[in-house]
Amino acid sequence: MLWNNRKHKNTPAQPDGNRPLIELRRVVKTYESHAGSFTALKGIELCIDSGEFVAIVGKSGSGKTTLINVLTGIDRPSAGEVYIAGTPVHKLDEGQLAAWRGANLGIVFQFFQLLPTLTVLENVRLPMDFGNRYTSAEREERALCLLDLVGIADHAYQLPSHLSGGQQQSAAIARALANDPKILVTDEPTGNLDSRTAEQVFDLLTRLVADGKTVLMVTHDDDLARRASRVVTIKDGEILDDPQNGKDCSQFTA
Repeated sequence: MLWNNRKHKNTPAQPDGNRPLIELRRVVKTYESHAGSFTALKGIELCIDSGEFVAIVGKSGSGKTTLINVLTGIDRPSAGEVYIAGTPVHKLDEGQLAAWRGANLGIVFQFFQLLPTLTVLENVRLPMDFGNRYTSAEREERALCLLDLVGIADHAYQLPSHLSGGQQQSAAIARALANDPKILVTDEPTGNLDSRTAEQVFDLLTRLVADGKTVLMVTHDDDLARRASRVVTIKDGEILDDPQNGKDCSQFTA
């Protein structure tokens, strides 16, 4: 099982009853520029249950990353509502968003975004320091256990530049798990990796789902996407295909 410690403060909120863990209701996102407006998301309806492994696929410019950014609070919807475990993310101010994101989400980017002057262990520990989770000794122990979970504990005291691309992505996943979030959001996590290393990262994500995490994976790799438990296809800012048929989330009251 995933190393865990439930003594920390600010335990992430739990969804109510049979309510989906993630709900996007009629979400629209429009960007304004000197060239005019561009609508990246057009009335997205999406419900995701706890424990799902959802692959989000679509061509470049289809709205995949915008969808993830709105879901995580990195971008705000121009219209519509976003609920995570019952929390109205679209209503949170910047300070509330930062605290909520640190407690509830783990985010993994395509380009790792590890801090180059910190050791791998220090990178993994950083979210716990910011979120004031665990005691100092527990943070060290947890960071080491997470690095062991992703198979790179031997590199804990090295700088990221000494690691391969796959090892850096594994470290980024360990960092995303630092505060024990229920949801792991990954944006092209295998995009810069060779096929063998991509397979290892995908296997790790699968293990995390088996351990109770909910994983959303934006990917251009159709072969990997088909192995997720659910594939959501986006085209021109709309859900083109989804096994759940883009069901209306409005049946669940706020």
